[in-house]
Amino acid sequence: MARLLLGVSGGIAAYKALEVVRLATKAGHAVRAIQTPTAQRFVGAASLAALTGAPVLVGEFERDPARGAFPDQEPPSHDPASHLELVRNADAYLIAPASANTIAKLAHGLADNLLTSAALAATCPVLVAPAMNNHMWEHPATQANLSLLRSRGVTVIEPTTGALATKNEWGTGRLADVADLFAAFEAAVPTGARPWDGLRVLVTAGGTREPIDAVRYVGNRSSGRMGFAVAEEAAALGAEVTVIAANVALPRHPGVTYVDVETAAELRDACVSAFASCDVLVMSAAVADFRPATAHEGKLKKTDRDELSLVLEKTEDVLSGLAASRRPEQTLVGFAAEHGAQALEYGRDKLQRKGLDAVVVNDVSQPGIGFDATDNEVTIVTAAGDDAVPRGTKAEVARAILATVDRLRSPVPEDVS
Repeated sequence: MARLLLGVSGGIAAYKALEVVRLATKAGHAVRAIQTPTAQRFVGAASLAALTGAPVLVGEFERDPARGAFPDQEPPSHDPASHLELVRNADAYLIAPASANTIAKLAHGLADNLLTSAALAATCPVLVAPAMNNHMWEHPATQANLSLLRSRGVTVIEPTTGALATKNEWGTGRLADVADLFAAFEAAVPTGARPWDGLRVLVTAGGTREPIDAVRYVGNRSSGRMGFAVAEEAAALGAEVTVIAANVALPRHPGVTYVDVETAAELRDACVSAFASCDVLVMSAAVADFRPATAHEGKLKKTDRDELSLVLEKTEDVLSGLAASRRPEQTLVGFAAEHGAQALEYGRDKLQRKGLDAVVVNDVSQPGIGFDATDNEVTIVTAAGDDAVPRGTKAEVARAILATVDRLRSPVPEDVS
């Protein structure tokens, strides 16, 4: 599924934007909307927000509560510039309806509102659906502006001919049918070859919980944010992605398959089932090293005891077990959440001991990163050396991890000259 950024400019046809949103969300796409101030005279922001499930923005200096994220994304920890972040996250930007005034601004690179600023910053496909009176549509200035946009790669969705907004007016200028707008958006979303097309990626995320009794467990503070970010970025590259999610309560990407588990044993079984068919394994889940030797079937009561002693036993080393059965062409990435000065040393040891291709080390002693945080700062350890990834959002860190995987799978040929 894709992310649609919908720009709504002023005109009576603005009400049809609601139907575009309805079709897109029904098909599983994530939608954000931008309006011009004039557009709000025809359709309210509350209506678009209700259908998209996300804030609707109008002003360039208006704070975005979602911080540029679409409904299927986790917001970044900082407040980015809306006109940059929205189009960076979008797979296509559809401006419908596009008034004659907005088309003129787009053609000449004016950026005096959020809608036009976003268009100027867009690197994704941009589609423009004109809607206006037939005389405005036929004016040489409008036609010249549209020709200029087409020459720059903008897709113009031609208006249709019929009754216009003004009584007794007939001609070309009606906004294209909503179904045609939606089809144009889906056609514009890149579906050609992507770098990881055909690659099967298995990701583990979250933290396992080992039961003490029917209500209590031994667990950790992993939220699954890092693993989910890796999965989303791999899907964006074209990979077929499966996530083994251990107790993760986060939004889910429509293009990713999720398998929910709770315990280390369940995670192991799910990984064993999927591992043979994957090309890349990214083991970011925090898997419990120990579990209670016995789990009480009911709820342990405290009324008849002053203390409780637990006997813990080792869990199986899931990653080592998978590595022992790997195919030569598989790429394995482990994670090491370490604490303190020896973090990198532990990561290098894990790389060798478990036979991995890379280990992502993060020092959880540093504030503001690691477990249940939106940011992270890691060092990626490989046989070739260490690559420090500076603090950033987990999506940014995920991109660095996958770039390392790409290099590991496509090594630079040796110079034989």
